[in-house]
Amino acid sequence: MRGRLVLVGAGHAHLTVLRRLEEFTSRGVRVTVVGPAAVHYYSGMGPGLLAGAYRPEEARVAVRALALARGAEFREDRAVAVDPAARRIVLASGGALPYDAASFNVGSLVPVDPRLAPHAALFPVKPIENLLAARQALSACLAAGRTAVAVAGGGPAGLEVACAARALSPQAEVTLVAGEGLLAGFSPRLRRRAAAALRERGVRLREGERVVAAEAGEALLSSGTRLACAVLLLAVGVRPPPLFADSGLPTDAEGALRVNGYLQSVAHPEIYGGGDCIHFDPRPLPKVGVYAVRQNPVLYANLRAFFFGGSPVPFRPQRRFLLAFNLGDGRALVHWRGWVFDGRAGFRLKDRLDRGFLRRFRP
Repeated sequence: MRGRLVLVGAGHAHLTVLRRLEEFTSRGVRVTVVGPAAVHYYSGMGPGLLAGAYRPEEARVAVRALALARGAEFREDRAVAVDPAARRIVLASGGALPYDAASFNVGSLVPVDPRLAPHAALFPVKPIENLLAARQALSACLAAGRTAVAVAGGGPAGLEVACAARALSPQAEVTLVAGEGLLAGFSPRLRRRAAAALRERGVRLREGERVVAAEAGEALLSSGTRLACAVLLLAVGVRPPPLFADSGLPTDAEGALRVNGYLQSVAHPEIYGGGDCIHFDPRPLPKVGVYAVRQNPVLYANLRAFFFGGSPVPFRPQRRFLLAFNLGDGRALVHWRGWVFDGRAGFRLKDRLDRGFLRRFRP
């Protein structure tokens, strides 16, 4: 079957499709890949970028080169609207792309409260390339003797980024502001070990407080405390982009595209999606990268079935998965089936898994 396939976003869930695009293009399918940049940074290695453990080229995939080498077109652009009736995607540049099938892997964003915008060095932790800019800003501040760093958010990203900022320089005075508590919702054993890891690294933890406003060099906490911070890192939870809700597609309360067990839109079976930007209707999933990675082969198989026939494959998310948090200094905190441990062996395991995943998508 000839047709038009548009992949919007070149994130984790699309990498298998990208690697095997020649199976589509060689059989007459016109494929266009839309991405905000020619490269895609892997979120699992983002804190390592901030800490200086990885060079940028080690933590990214050359998605433009991957697409072009397999006969697809690459557009460095962003989708701003979807018209499912006309089957077309409107781009930020003003153009539009028709499609027979479209798949979305546009990730998520860290919402920025306008009251924080006055801070001179404010960095949301997503997109991941923000952490490269944060590293440069933090290095410049440390060189100038401004050593205070604040991290807003007590989830996994907040833990990793706080440890990474501390690992970048022993001069960094890092405070983690964890509103609902450090790793709220995780096991008590993991939370205790994470708190101990912060203490061992000299990171101050403030639980039950939130960053509610900021200005140059300072953050205001919900308790009324003013916290000096030359750099403010935001890891306060993620939201999907407004693309789907603005387009009138079925979404959850946060604006994530609702998909069925085959990763298809519940209203438009020619629209697929994966990663943080979707809401999996059969069972809501936490926003962790392991699911996007596991959705890779499912999206590939189902897009192949759409164009060439065959039975679609359901996505069956596992209920248990390995958690490995980079502690910034060559160690990682690992949680698996109730076991909690940290150390260099934990980081070697995480590093091996991350590098192994990316290696599959090198040109």
